[in-house]
Amino acid sequence: MLPLEEARARVLGVVRPVGVEWLALPEALDRVLASDLRARHDQPPAAVSAMDGYAVRAADTDPPGRWLAVASEARAGGPAARPLGPGEAVRIFTGAPLPPGADAVAIQENAETRDGRVRFSRASRPGEFVRPAGLDFRAGELLLSAGCVLDPRRIGMAAAAGHAWLPVRRRPRVAILATGDELAWPGEPVVPGRVAASNSVALAALVRRFGGEPLDLGIAPDTAEGLARALDRLAAVDLLVTSGGASVGEYDLVRRALGTRGLELDFWRVAMRPGKPLIFGRMGEVPVLGVPGNPVSALVCGIVFVRAMLLAMLGIGPDLPIEPLPLARSVPANDERFDHLRARFLEREGRRLVEPVERQDSSMLATLARADALILRPPFAPPVGVGTDVPCVPLERALRLS
Repeated sequence: MLPLEEARARVLGVVRPVGVEWLALPEALDRVLASDLRARHDQPPAAVSAMDGYAVRAADTDPPGRWLAVASEARAGGPAARPLGPGEAVRIFTGAPLPPGADAVAIQENAETRDGRVRFSRASRPGEFVRPAGLDFRAGELLLSAGCVLDPRRIGMAAAAGHAWLPVRRRPRVAILATGDELAWPGEPVVPGRVAASNSVALAALVRRFGGEPLDLGIAPDTAEGLARALDRLAAVDLLVTSGGASVGEYDLVRRALGTRGLELDFWRVAMRPGKPLIFGRMGEVPVLGVPGNPVSALVCGIVFVRAMLLAMLGIGPDLPIEPLPLARSVPANDERFDHLRARFLEREGRRLVEPVERQDSSMLATLARADALILRPPFAPPVGVGTDVPCVPLERALRLS
């Protein structure tokens, strides 16, 4: 069996970033920026008022109580105010450019007006209540780095920096093929000997979550002819993921069927639990990943491998988030396989702990759906007692594109 880290390295070694497309800002939400984004102008482009009040020369307000002539008015989006002369003030509103000659804003709460004049109860300081040009960012400043996910904050930043269109990675296209005579479509009556085809739906959801576009090839029966007919629907894709038919049974035909389509097998079987009978290879330039049919095995392989491949295609670091947490219940020594134990978080005396679930059978999808984390147990890890920190993958974080 191939060690897990070597398997990941081989898989990621053949993945290449997908191409770039340009999208208008309203369409770019949750897409991945393909190149660095720099500001096209200073923000604000000129010094502006941070408050409603009066633009003044700070020296003219000292001592307080001196009357100044209100020469004009300045508002955001309005015409530029004429230069400010000595002994003058300009009525100004938040966001309006400071008139030439002014160096401060005296807020209206400190102002008294009479007959076109104004005086203030306290002296202003130079720069007070003024947002200088470039306070937020300067022209040419790096604002967003390639590989970031365009959330509402970053969309707003791009707009403020003068960009109407953004270069983003196109969505990787991922074909998903389920195999097995025992599979029924979700929602169909389940009779003895049949199970609902949950893997295709779960893997498609994972592909969407990580920025991809799933192409469902349906369910192929356990015959070479049935698999061949399903593969006839394979269009131009960036990745093919099959589910089931990856172990050593008489009807596990995926390797043979793909072999007739030119599959170059890289490896089969990985030293991991769950997910040992994993297939990886290439058909031409298309990577092919065959995950096991057991639903927990399929999803754990999706989290460990498919997630990493999609992120690499989008130019994002593929590593899983890992958080050390103390054990609430001891775990025994591990064997030669890298283990991923489903676990729940507990709170005790203000501390977060992690507890592996009792039964780790790879057919029990409910335990994964209810799990908060995967406890990572490297090969031949020694037994670990209560209170000892163990590396965990928080599933809420791991299943989020960010």
